[in-house]
Amino acid sequence: MLQTDIRYTKLRWLLTLVGLLLYVGDIWTDIGLSIKYLLDGQYICSALTFSFVLAGLLVTQIFSHVWYEDDLEDALMNPRGQATVLGMSRCKLVVFHLCGAGIFTRYYHLLKSGFKVVWNLTASLNQEERKEAHHRLFCQATDLSMLKLFEAFLESAPQLLVQIYMAQDQGEASILQCFSMVFSCLNIVWALVDYRRCLRRSLPHIQQMPSGLPTLIYLLYKLCTISSHILGYSLLLILTPYCVIALVAILWLLGTMWSHVLGTNFCSTRRHEFVYRTVVGFILTFTFFNVKGQDTRIEMIVYYFLYSLINMTSPLLLALLKPEVRTETFFFVIGGVIFGTSILGLVFLVLYYHLLHPREERRQADEVDESGKQTEATGRMNNFLQP
Repeated sequence: MLQTDIRYTKLRWLLTLVGLLLYVGDIWTDIGLSIKYLLDGQYICSALTFSFVLAGLLVTQIFSHVWYEDDLEDALMNPRGQATVLGMSRCKLVVFHLCGAGIFTRYYHLLKSGFKVVWNLTASLNQEERKEAHHRLFCQATDLSMLKLFEAFLESAPQLLVQIYMAQDQGEASILQCFSMVFSCLNIVWALVDYRRCLRRSLPHIQQMPSGLPTLIYLLYKLCTISSHILGYSLLLILTPYCVIALVAILWLLGTMWSHVLGTNFCSTRRHEFVYRTVVGFILTFTFFNVKGQDTRIEMIVYYFLYSLINMTSPLLLALLKPEVRTETFFFVIGGVIFGTSILGLVFLVLYYHLLHPREERRQADEVDESGKQTEATGRMNNFLQP
């Protein structure tokens, strides 16, 4: 059944506000932790923590600005050929993004526009105009959720790995470290679920993601597989940081090369497409996504075979090469969690894709909207990572 009457509700508006608070909390706890490491003389940890924040900010600013520029040039998104988008000139767009405020700008406009729509401040609109207003809100929300997905895996996921390793190495975790890990974990979970739900609401030809059990199973699948993978990496870090750096570099190169082989078509320029593919390669070091919206059963089997291999061998290698850890409580706890969440993650994966995954006939790219034309916005939604 196609989506014909999707509403941007008050609950959705409030959840957008929650997402903003999680985003701010994640960034500021990481910045605070970086400063704490610096004051404690742990310069490498401070630099790593801050570099992940910068990486997430840099990539999201680049794509946010590019998408605004694409919308300005798009005849369907900007039929009057105006020099502004959402009331912002090109100059303002550049300034906002250079200041790292691209995501905050999008949050501001989404919350402002959403408030007017969901609290009936647009009563003068007819039914068709109101329907279009709701659809535009979900398009804005999907753009924002795509940026949040980038940020989650460029900043939150590696940040979580570093803080877990630091806690293991020190034998304890400070309050700020705990806050950082909690916010990172929540930000990853929120980004995954929010993106999936927004995508299926913003594209009219795709079924809405069912609520309830399917959402819960999908969340558990992602949460278990990502957390077990990060914990597996953390044990390898204890063994030798160089091992993890080499492993992640190899996996990143493989993911990037796979994106090139598939010939992704997400960006409007080749240089931005190259950046996109390198980012996708890094995301694939933590979790699997359908890179080009094709049947990926074989690729998923190969990916999760390697995933299981890394997860299961990391505690074994640590026990063999560092026998002293066998007497440590944390080793047995983390090893047990890795094994348990790896198995559960695969079980939830099979359960979700065999029984709960929405099935639909995808139209061609030129049949996305009712007029048979594709805007830059719907184009990037179609060509982005598929859950």
